[in-house]
Amino acid sequence: MDARLEVIRDTVLARNPGEGEFHQAVTEVFESLGPVHDRHPEFLEGAVLERLCEPERQIIFRVPWVDDAGRVQINRGFRVEFNSALGPFKGGLRFHPSVNLGIVKFLGFEQIFKNALTGMPIGGGKGGSDFDPRGRSDAEIMRFCQSFMTELYRHIGEYTDVPAGDIGVGGREIGFLFGQYKRITNRYESGVLTGKGISWGGSLVRPEATGYGTVIFAAEMLKARGQSFDGQRVVVSGSGNVAINAIAKAQSLGATVVACSDSSGYVVDEAGIDVELLRQIKEVERGRLKEYAARRSAVDYVDGGSVWDLDATVALPCATQNELDGEAAARLVRNGLIAVAEGANMPSTREAVAVFQQAGTLFGPGKAANAGGVATSALEMQQNASRDSWSFAHTEDRLTEIMVGIHDRCAATAEEYGDPGNYVLGANIGGFVKVADAMLAQGLI
Repeated sequence: MDARLEVIRDTVLARNPGEGEFHQAVTEVFESLGPVHDRHPEFLEGAVLERLCEPERQIIFRVPWVDDAGRVQINRGFRVEFNSALGPFKGGLRFHPSVNLGIVKFLGFEQIFKNALTGMPIGGGKGGSDFDPRGRSDAEIMRFCQSFMTELYRHIGEYTDVPAGDIGVGGREIGFLFGQYKRITNRYESGVLTGKGISWGGSLVRPEATGYGTVIFAAEMLKARGQSFDGQRVVVSGSGNVAINAIAKAQSLGATVVACSDSSGYVVDEAGIDVELLRQIKEVERGRLKEYAARRSAVDYVDGGSVWDLDATVALPCATQNELDGEAAARLVRNGLIAVAEGANMPSTREAVAVFQQAGTLFGPGKAANAGGVATSALEMQQNASRDSWSFAHTEDRLTEIMVGIHDRCAATAEEYGDPGNYVLGANIGGFVKVADAMLAQGLI
């Protein structure tokens, strides 16, 4: 790391103690930015990095709600509005027991660069709660969401901050949140949330967008080396929305996706994952992955363990942060891995990324590879603003155009800064320069 930036990084870490994921995200970006500051000393003079690492606003609030047994429950809610230089804060809400301020800050920090890379006029933010929707009834989830929005509504708006879904927040939760926002404000403000139902302001392709976009980015990386998804053996972590749609898209391009996982274990289906069966179990029945193995012949279910123990030529980590470590990365590389594209946010540890880069494995970081979700959310905002509704084909074409553009921007930036094929450097510099220029142009913000 450049010595000038290391001093700034150390100050940021000291000011934010105990926030390991945020520290990791900041360090990973800073390691790329030395050459930028050689060319643009005005960024150092204007303290852009110091400002960028300090959120514009951090909101923490109590979320009281009543469960089905009549007991009062208390959770904690968060919204970190990180940077609005390019547009209103934009980023999802995550409902999961692991959520804390450090997690939300790491996600929001990554979102700044991800949103910048899309080319859309959106800033970076993130939020959520330590509430666990798993095992809760629809009525309990509704009451929680209503309580959560009763505080959050005063901080958001289509020109201010536009949340969406993330882990634990799908169409059901967005519906409950939007209904409460409308009830409190007496406004049908479609653009205040994205990921809405199609019949009330949502966008076609939004549910598919993150998974599809990850595969599109991976396909562009492969194409740059004269290869394609056709015939590739693919392993995917996770079995939620992102993973399911990544599986569907990869198999539509000729790959065989042989495995996916959930928090309890993973399945191995050498014939290729049956996407419709997986979708039925995970999205309709809200069941566990072991039920997939019980309903399909010649499928192995491994209780516990890691899906990264399997051989693959392409890996798509689509579950959660730091799920793929250096040891797993080395094993995958030894067994013939040629490409990784991150469908989740920072699922590969720093050690894993180093292994992939040293081996010459194609590596698409999450801030570039999984930007399809937020890009399509911005397209939903466009439709809401114009009171319009686009076809699936048109929206998918726009998504593809955006993802190809992100790939090309990352590749061109890496080459411009003397490290061709380094998509991490390309994504970090490409996103940073755009935000930094806007911050300087707008004065001391």
